[in-house]
Amino acid sequence: MDLVVIGEGGHSKVIKDLIHSKSDVKIIAILDDKYDELTVINEIYIGPTSSAHLLLSQRNHLKFVIAIGNNEVRKSIVTKLGLAKENYVSLIHHTAIVSSSASIGNGTVIMANTIVSADTCVGDHVIINSGAIVEHDNHIGDYAHIAPKATLTGSVIVKEGTMIGAGATVIPGKSIGEWAIIGAGATVISDIPTNSTAVGTPAKIISSRKFA
Repeated sequence: MDLVVIGEGGHSKVIKDLIHSKSDVKIIAILDDKYDELTVINEIYIGPTSSAHLLLSQRNHLKFVIAIGNNEVRKSIVTKLGLAKENYVSLIHHTAIVSSSASIGNGTVIMANTIVSADTCVGDHVIINSGAIVEHDNHIGDYAHIAPKATLTGSVIVKEGTMIGAGATVIPGKSIGEWAIIGAGATVISDIPTNSTAVGTPAKIISSRKFA
């Protein structure tokens, strides 16, 4: 599989390591808006994200992954490019354990030593980061990020764009609203509203964002 990696920051380093561990996947292009034009360096295309359409017109079998940790930026790139959902590939590290009854969306990346258990549904362009545990019957919305060592116990709902911080725990049956932020190490024992930031044990809301 020929793959285009979009984003060349810190998170992309981990994505590249995951890709290099797969013998059947080859990076043919790295796109980032720090580049002004499309060039070829060491047989790899380098250029701005807008080059995705040109590359796809030349090789219609290409697959893409967005290697950017920021949820809002990841969504904005997907929206701006307007590629078909099928153009994005999901990547699963060989050390991850993913139940055969779990469903994984397009463009989602599941990192090393993670667990995704039975009947969990993971949306598109989600990051399940290193060592995270996602137990049974969870539902994770598009563009969410489950940070390293975070734990979602059974039947948790994490809605679109939410960030669950490193080492945080969400107890069974709780719901986290869209674009919420759960601080590192927090313990969520009650529902968290949309656009809220919650920290601590037990997690308490410290701010709410408002969008026009």
